Amino acid sequence: MSYTLMLFESQEDFAARTDPARQQQYLAGWTHYVRAMHEAGIVVYGSGLYAPETAATMKRHGGETLVQDGPFAETKEQLGGIMVIDVPDVDTALEWAARAPVAAVEVRQNIPPLK
Repeated sequence: MSYTLMLFESQEDFAARTDPARQQQYLAGWTHYVRAMHEAGIVVYGSGLYAPETAATMKRHGGETLVQDGPFAETKEQLGGIMVIDVPDVDTALEWAARAPVAAVEVRQNIPPLK
């Protein structure tokens, strides 16, 4: 079964990505996690995302399309990346989610592609 792990990071995590004093430690956690997933043979796809301030959010309201710069929600954590994995069940997906070096992970089963 295919699951998407939506990996949420704090503002501090996003800042660590580009801070020379913290970047190496930040990347070490990700390198270890992603390598373990590849070695387990479960990775379908994965990608990090740029910081939330680079986002554009599109909303439809009353037939009108509105676009705003930045993320839609002002929350403590923002989406930092995704991993699509192929594992036997949700419990295994949750086990991999628990190993992620992030503040929070949302796990959802993927809908099979239409044929």
